[in-house]
Amino acid sequence: MNRSTEGLIDFTAGTPAEGSLDVAWIHGTADEPRIQVHHYDEHTVILRQSKRTNYEAPFLFLLFGNERALLLDTGATADPELFPLRTTVDRLITEWLDGHPREQYGLVVAHTHGHGDHVASDAQFADRPETTVVAREEEAVRSFFGFGDHWPTGAVTFDLGGRALGVLGSPGHHRSAITVYDPWTGIMFTGDTVLPGRLYAFDFTAFRATLARLVVFAEAHTVVHVLGCHIEMTSEPGRDYPLGATYQPDERALQLTAADLAAVRDAAEAVAGRRGIHRFNDFVIYNEPRPVDQLRLMARGLAHKLRSALTRRRRTGVSPGSGTGHR
Repeated sequence: MNRSTEGLIDFTAGTPAEGSLDVAWIHGTADEPRIQVHHYDEHTVILRQSKRTNYEAPFLFLLFGNERALLLDTGATADPELFPLRTTVDRLITEWLDGHPREQYGLVVAHTHGHGDHVASDAQFADRPETTVVAREEEAVRSFFGFGDHWPTGAVTFDLGGRALGVLGSPGHHRSAITVYDPWTGIMFTGDTVLPGRLYAFDFTAFRATLARLVVFAEAHTVVHVLGCHIEMTSEPGRDYPLGATYQPDERALQLTAADLAAVRDAAEAVAGRRGIHRFNDFVIYNEPRPVDQLRLMARGLAHKLRSALTRRRRTGVSPGSGTGHR
């Protein structure tokens, strides 16, 4: 879909624009690419890092406007040989500019939050012309987007050139977390705050307040999809993959709805005051996880890793006591 006047795309008419999430995401097979690229529409790209390079397999998002593009997150691997994010993004921008020529075109690299699996490839963009890389720290995020004294309760506008995004402060999982709303697609990008998986609420008071604000915002806007940055749930309700799983052949869909967002808010309210792990059909809330909760998570992940190693050994005919490893 290309609505343009003298080369400028109208990102306000007929919104939300039609897009597609009819895609089978890479999930850890031996022959999958390091980065999967899916065009939700002509101006919106979803990327997924392969579980073969990092078990976190985060999703990243590239949004094009008339004056600049926004890359949300840079993945979990710094090495461009293992994770060629800069090369991939440069190619996508070149392809977009081939269809929508501009004399100058910028790129902003920002983050849904500052955890390592979302910022690892920042350095790949450090020397890229016409590029701004927003630092991960809260002060840098607040300053760049212009929150001023309205952090985190206010919403600000970030304009890509006719494609005006709404940006909301979303602490709870991480101090510098933001949620980005795109009126063009009707997508709310929620980072690790809301996703089909483990919702680590390290500051539960802030987490509840964030969810309340997001639900109010969603009620006042057209939200077609809620997209987080990971899939950790299986297709079986209430069942998540173990921490560190590098093969997830039966994942739940990435996309959630505004109703799901409200369900997360309601679930968080229901478990307020009860630290620990709380399971629901499409997500698992970690309410200020205690050391024992983290140990259980890691123990389950280690047990899964050992079982997977034994399975690989059996398939290759190598006995565990042979002294020969298989990777």
